[in-house]
Amino acid sequence: MLMKMIRSRCPGNAPYDRRKAVAHTSSSFRQCITKACQTLVLFFGVVVGPAVHAGIYEDFFLAVKRDRPAAVERILARGFDVNSPDPEGQLALHLALRDDLHQVAMVLLDAPGVDIDAPNAQGETPLMIAAIRGSLEWCQRLVHIGAKVNRSGWAPLHYAASSPDPRTIGFLLDEGAWIDAPGPNGTTALMMAAGYGSQEAVGLLLARGAKATLRNHLGLSARDFARRSGRDWLVRLLPDDR
Repeated sequence: MLMKMIRSRCPGNAPYDRRKAVAHTSSSFRQCITKACQTLVLFFGVVVGPAVHAGIYEDFFLAVKRDRPAAVERILARGFDVNSPDPEGQLALHLALRDDLHQVAMVLLDAPGVDIDAPNAQGETPLMIAAIRGSLEWCQRLVHIGAKVNRSGWAPLHYAASSPDPRTIGFLLDEGAWIDAPGPNGTTALMMAAGYGSQEAVGLLLARGAKATLRNHLGLSARDFARRSGRDWLVRLLPDDR
């Protein structure tokens, strides 16, 4: 098919004229080569290009999920966009932080053009993933290279309040996190800690000045979150919200 396309685009099918042949041979040959090259570019750019790209795309995310930093680095060196999402809308850095693939995460973090604040399909940034995982080391690394601590809607502090390591809360607060920042439904970090975090997280937020009297859009306070989660010991710890 490809050769037929090339022949159809080349001169030479008209009746042969010896008198004009010599004069036009060089010009005709150049035209034929030029059109043939254009056809090859069109064919390989449209037909082969996407197939190659699809292969790289699949190989990249497979290398990430299988924790193969060298393979990830090789694919990125070929020009693959480190900020590309997978079919579920997850970026490679999010996946690496979520699954504790630290060597892969380091390669991704060092990749040219990486967006350290890029959200996934759920609107979560890499710092939010590190925060809910309770990874103080990665929270520190991301913030120190410029990751945003504060953002509208759900923020890293909300996620840290639900994490197994309350030290991430202290770190984010030290870096300027808004302690009573409301989530999309008005929920604060203290409410998240009361409902899903540790007693240490609740105590730390209270000690740093979190307001226990605040309520979200459903009228629920931090005590209500603790009560609904059956965490009576936290209900007693939290001050009266009236």
